[in-house]
Amino acid sequence: MAPFTVLHVCMGNICRSPMAERLLDRAVHDRVKHDEPLLRSLSAGTGGWHEGEEMNPPAARQVRARRGSADGFAARKLRGDFIDEADLILTATADQYDYVVALRPDAAARTFVLGEFGRLLHGVDKAALPPAESKPDAVHQRGVAIVEAVHRLRAGAAPLLTDDLDDPWGRGDQTFQRVGDEIEDTTVPLATLLLP
Repeated sequence: MAPFTVLHVCMGNICRSPMAERLLDRAVHDRVKHDEPLLRSLSAGTGGWHEGEEMNPPAARQVRARRGSADGFAARKLRGDFIDEADLILTATADQYDYVVALRPDAAARTFVLGEFGRLLHGVDKAALPPAESKPDAVHQRGVAIVEAVHRLRAGAAPLLTDDLDDPWGRGDQTFQRVGDEIEDTTVPLATLLLP
């Protein structure tokens, strides 16, 4: 079984989604040091303008400032097979949620705006989840159960305007810092729920 896979989606895949990819990865590694991967955190952009490029420098600075790694990152355009392989898709905005679901309608139940997922995550009944263990299969089962629980909590409601992440591209470090904080408001609680 493949590790629990989270796909982060933004527009160009050089700012928000790579920050989310690497900050979730760091949050999981903060919980447990493990030889085999317990989770795959990946990202892509709805547009291919920056394909192959490194992370935007202020985004990379934020990742490094939060003890993550920006090494080896290369932007890529979203494809249907990336969505098919993901157990959870987190988009920076509601527009990108719509883009993902238009590409793969069957992914709607596992696709969320990042802020929406973080907001609803707090309502998940921890006692109803499969046991937490630092084994890939256990993390996968627990992760899928978390996604199903958050989908039930969403109950068909649209995301809030405040769930969107601002696009920090071309703006100062202060904006990138705020966006990094908002990303960690979801990635840290997700890692904590996966691996308490």
